[in-house]
Amino acid sequence: MCPWTACERALSRLPARFLLTSRAVHILARPFGVALLLALILVPAPAPAQFQAPTQGVWSPLTRRLAEDGFDPVALSALFSRAEVRFDPLIMARKMNALLEVKLSVGKPKPEAPELYLSYLNPFLLMQARGFLDTQRTALREARTRFGVPEEIVTALLLVETKLGRNVGNKSALSTLASMALAGDFSLVAPHIEYRDLPPNLALWLRWRTAQKAAWAYKELKALLVYAKSAGFDPASIPGSVYGAIGICQFMPTNAVRYGMDLDGDGRVDLFNPTDAVLSTARFLAANGWRANMTREAQMTVLYRYNHSHPYTRTIMAVADRLRDDETPAESGW
Repeated sequence: MCPWTACERALSRLPARFLLTSRAVHILARPFGVALLLALILVPAPAPAQFQAPTQGVWSPLTRRLAEDGFDPVALSALFSRAEVRFDPLIMARKMNALLEVKLSVGKPKPEAPELYLSYLNPFLLMQARGFLDTQRTALREARTRFGVPEEIVTALLLVETKLGRNVGNKSALSTLASMALAGDFSLVAPHIEYRDLPPNLALWLRWRTAQKAAWAYKELKALLVYAKSAGFDPASIPGSVYGAIGICQFMPTNAVRYGMDLDGDGRVDLFNPTDAVLSTARFLAANGWRANMTREAQMTVLYRYNHSHPYTRTIMAVADRLRDDETPAESGW
């Protein structure tokens, strides 16, 4: 099924070579033309070619800028010459298309947000959360002692973020952030913007917003390189989310540098290690206002600073409630 409005929008995006001229339509209206038209319709269209970024010199503007900011140019050249470090303008384009969609839908009815994400309250995930409470009890108690964040809150947050480390992302954090940083050159993104013939003010806003996001990504890229060096990671091997968040706690690299803590005593902050992730998460929450004996509303305000989503914060509180109810009052301390 294809609603007419959706079909019209799809047709309007077709390249000119796919549109029939009025003369072609007249020809195809003849008997032979009708047969040819049916043949054209019935023959499967070739699959669109996958985007392939140029490999030679594509990273040069970015590596020069990083070198000017103090990073080793030889190491940068070696890193960005690796085959797995790929430039993909679609990362920035997808973000800009989404932001344009939001901007163009102002005043239109929006789908109602869920009260909370019920999938995290299923018995299987709750059982895994209880197991995490048990296996990471020492780290969770240390986090509570230092920062006042209850064990159930940290566990619930990490469950929602990455299912306690089972889903830390499958994208290259380096390629993601580097691609977005390089895409400050709007000409690299423009061919992949879905909306055409934008009003001048909106086109100007789109360029400004792209540059703003690229500047953000460049800052995060620098932090990723700093974090990788201090933690002893190969930058190209660090997995991340679609926009470069890393670790069990899904910190952006600037937060990894700012709030990351080593709890297991190996001399490095490893956010893919549950003990370090637990303490680092509690430190972030404390730095953003968490205090012992806060009201529930105040707790949700702090959690909102971790991820700006009300269903997200309500889900964490609901999971924490379930985990707390499994403990005796004396054990939970709430």
